[in-house]
Amino acid sequence: MQIKLIAPLMLAIMTVAGCANPDDDFLWTLAPVNDRDARAYAAVDNDRFKVPATDLSKLPPKFRRQMVRYDTPYKPGTIVVDPGARYLYLVTDPGRALRYGVEVGREGLEWSGSATIARRAEWPVWTPPAEMIARDPKVAPYAAGMPGGPENPLGARALYLYQGGKDTLYRIHGGGAAGRIGEATSSGCVRLLDQDAIDLYRRVPNGAEVVVLPARVAGGESKTRL
Repeated sequence: MQIKLIAPLMLAIMTVAGCANPDDDFLWTLAPVNDRDARAYAAVDNDRFKVPATDLSKLPPKFRRQMVRYDTPYKPGTIVVDPGARYLYLVTDPGRALRYGVEVGREGLEWSGSATIARRAEWPVWTPPAEMIARDPKVAPYAAGMPGGPENPLGARALYLYQGGKDTLYRIHGGGAAGRIGEATSSGCVRLLDQDAIDLYRRVPNGAEVVVLPARVAGGESKTRL
């Protein structure tokens, strides 16, 4: 009920101010935390390791898991990552997708293209590639692999992207923080909150197609929340 009262008031204020087309994302930042979001980002107590509840005050509504209208040529079951908008879409039906907020690669570490999920892992081992060790010697102690767990940068789940049967070394994985979703902070991989990584892991099998759009042409995402 609160959003129904606030939105018309904000529309009136913005119209007086000369804003004929208010931004839907701005209006959604005024939405109260609802029961669905609270359930989606509650603590996970029945996994190998406990996942604490997400502080929703740090996660803008537009980056919370939600069904949206999404026009795309890709078939249902395809994952489409839009790094420019900081969204990951799982196409569910023609014109519809489940959207997640993500962290993406820092400048110079971006990757784009088509790949296939060839492996999936729960609480995966993290092995930094040689290029990362060369950039950051602090990760050298984990050259042989860091066991899965709450401190592991891959978080609760990981999807491994392959091209032509070869590991691209890029992952879609958990370990994200609410205050960083929507930023370019990773070493090239696509990072979700652990609750979202667990949810996505349940929905996609090995063999699923992944398309990561080039950042320079990314955008045009739906702002309509269903």
